[in-house]
Amino acid sequence: MEFAPVFNGLEDVYKKMLTKQRLDRQDGLNLLQTTNILGLGYLANERRRSICGDQVFFNNNAHINYSNVCKVRCGLCAFGKDQGEKGSYTMSIEEVVQKAGQFGDQGVTEIHIVGGIHPDLPFTYYLDMIRKIKERVPQVSLKAFTAAEYDYFAQIENVPVIEILKTLKEAGLSFITGGGAENFSPRVREIICPGKLSGERWLEIHRIAHQLGIPTNANMLYGLIETDEELIDHLLALRALQDETQGFYALIPTAFHPKNTKFEDVPQASALRTLKVIAVARLILDNFRYIKAYWVSSSPQVAQMALSFGANDLDGVVREEKIYHTAGATSPQMQTEQQLIRMIHEAGLEAVERDTYYHVIRRIAPNNE
Repeated sequence: MEFAPVFNGLEDVYKKMLTKQRLDRQDGLNLLQTTNILGLGYLANERRRSICGDQVFFNNNAHINYSNVCKVRCGLCAFGKDQGEKGSYTMSIEEVVQKAGQFGDQGVTEIHIVGGIHPDLPFTYYLDMIRKIKERVPQVSLKAFTAAEYDYFAQIENVPVIEILKTLKEAGLSFITGGGAENFSPRVREIICPGKLSGERWLEIHRIAHQLGIPTNANMLYGLIETDEELIDHLLALRALQDETQGFYALIPTAFHPKNTKFEDVPQASALRTLKVIAVARLILDNFRYIKAYWVSSSPQVAQMALSFGANDLDGVVREEKIYHTAGATSPQMQTEQQLIRMIHEAGLEAVERDTYYHVIRRIAPNNE
């Protein structure tokens, strides 16, 4: 069988795709290390088209970071502060609810809520927060907290994490963020976030959420100290859990930003690395429907390019992102819906506004900007 030159070095993967065989660890490494970037993009795009055609999704969302006080203080993080440190803050429940109400009044359909591992706040703070936000803006989906936060809630309440999840779901929790995943490698975690939950515990918490009918996303940090093998193993662990539960919606590959962290000497991930990671994720994660090009971490320009490398979601408007910007992100604090639509249309794709669960709110054809 002869293949076009575009597949140089990628013939084995293309053969597997033609015969609907699942890619393995070595395939992932070969893809991540290829110099045939155009062939890699072609294969990832073909996989994307087979899943959802030329649709690219976005949503009208907002972020609320209720506190930057964190007792864990991971070396990779520029956001966290010690209690009482200059620049530290903790919002009252009333302040959080007021901000959520303002966002809801602006038409936001999803609020993304995360913070630090606060040493003093009781679990009732988080529970009341979710309950009162839901009362104020019942139409808004609440995508709240990371697995690290849920693990901590279970510790301070001295109950199994399943009880925490059940309680918050009853209060109005809609969805769980993918944060805290970083890279599942014990070696990597011991260096960049030794006080955080293990990769196995992260997977366990998401498994329990899925069993309770709470969907989640999954993050993957890249561009720090991980090897290619560790990155592929992270993807394979996610794929295995998705085979088991079908509870993940999207993967969010996030580039490490070194400014104001303990790893300031680490060079920032290149645009080429970002495109490779997104394309490989699309090809390895054959059971994930959505791969995000998170413009906050990669820049709007690189995120737009990633739409030609297998990505089919730009996240959303965001509003007031703090975590990446404290680490030196130079992307804007938000993108308007019109800017996101234009990014998608310039790539020759169909813009689709969605809700948290990827239900279509509206489709915007290129001539309807």
